[in-house]
Amino acid sequence: MHAKFLSAFIALLTLLSPCMTQATPNIQHWTTAQGTRVYFVRTEGLPMVDLHVVFAAGSVYDGTQHGVASLTSALLDSGAGKWNADDIAQRLESVGAVMETSVSKDTGSLYLRSLTDPDKLNVAVGTLHAILTKPLFTAEDFERQKRQALLSLQEKEESPGNLAEVIYTKAIYGDHPYGHPTDGEIGTVTQLTRNDLVKFYQRYYVAANAMVAIVGDLARADAETLVERLLAGLPQGAPAEILPTVAEPLAATTVKQFFPSTQTHVLIGEPVLVYNDPDYFPLYVGNHILGGSGLVARITQEVREKRGLSYSASSYFSPRADKGPFTMRLQTRNEQTDKALKVIMETANKFIADGPTDKELEAAKQNLVGGFVLRIDNNRKIAEYVATIGFYGLPLDYLHTFTAKVQSVTVADIVKSFKTRVDPARFQTVLVGGAVGK
Repeated sequence: MHAKFLSAFIALLTLLSPCMTQATPNIQHWTTAQGTRVYFVRTEGLPMVDLHVVFAAGSVYDGTQHGVASLTSALLDSGAGKWNADDIAQRLESVGAVMETSVSKDTGSLYLRSLTDPDKLNVAVGTLHAILTKPLFTAEDFERQKRQALLSLQEKEESPGNLAEVIYTKAIYGDHPYGHPTDGEIGTVTQLTRNDLVKFYQRYYVAANAMVAIVGDLARADAETLVERLLAGLPQGAPAEILPTVAEPLAATTVKQFFPSTQTHVLIGEPVLVYNDPDYFPLYVGNHILGGSGLVARITQEVREKRGLSYSASSYFSPRADKGPFTMRLQTRNEQTDKALKVIMETANKFIADGPTDKELEAAKQNLVGGFVLRIDNNRKIAEYVATIGFYGLPLDYLHTFTAKVQSVTVADIVKSFKTRVDPARFQTVLVGGAVGK
């Protein structure tokens, strides 16, 4: 009954999609005098504002100090201005605001959700402004955060899944700055000093290296005033340096790492996709069919449903500023590893050669178009999309044209894009588990 209801719901959403596209957010864009790009969407009805401040300050800028971007981000809200971590938490809690910091391969980000009531918004923005412009990085906070980071890294070394991720990342990127874990390694994090974090913050957390996304019940003039206040006192600085281009692997390789576990983790892939890639939509829709749509995806059907070789098996693209990976993954009992690996590769090879059927493509379009409205059904989700659009330089009408671009994808488009961009002859395969070395 539930499945029938869900199918009917998705079908209804699909029928309504032309109307929904008209309701997609209208993104306004400007640049501050200090060079910060701002992307603003006004949403009326809820007295709230969601705000992202994004810097090109991800782990790709670690240099040889792997983990410095992550540790800098984690320490930002531990103390700022005249407030310690407890003071900051109490200020935000007193006005119902939420603030988070995060780091990825490309970015270091701060997120704020606040009510638009002037008194409450004033406290929330004032707190975020202090965190942005006057982080303390006290020696005590640094040592505590560093100990926590090292403990987390030690725990990850005991996980075959995490170990497989580390080896896989190194296999597909080699010595490129994408090739090390975002949170660093025990050896590099151990060497970090408080001064290293201060230098990283001073270099990358500057106005010319920032992008702001705002979504909420504010007038344009109020949004401009908010941004000016938020960034006041932040040095102009300079944009982050241009990084070396990702090199594609020259040949397929297989890396095997024994781990005393009953399951073996398998990851297969190569660097492929950037945001704004002309093949983005054929690859996105194609992967939805191949391994991105859960139980109905081809890989799941062949590996799990037909043969019971894994509880979960999937594929996905992870676009970035430079080529992010296409990855296929599964976890299987040690004695089934060879068979599962053979099945997933045969499934991928057939898909790359022949593409999907017309029926599969139509079902994928209905699912993606029908479900699109749920991806932007609240301000926080919209703000996340706007931040991505702003940081990676996607067209301002990206959300408005999304469903039309999905609908325009053909079987021929998918076959052409997969054949030219996803090459099993360059796949890096990583196996970590008890099946290796026996």
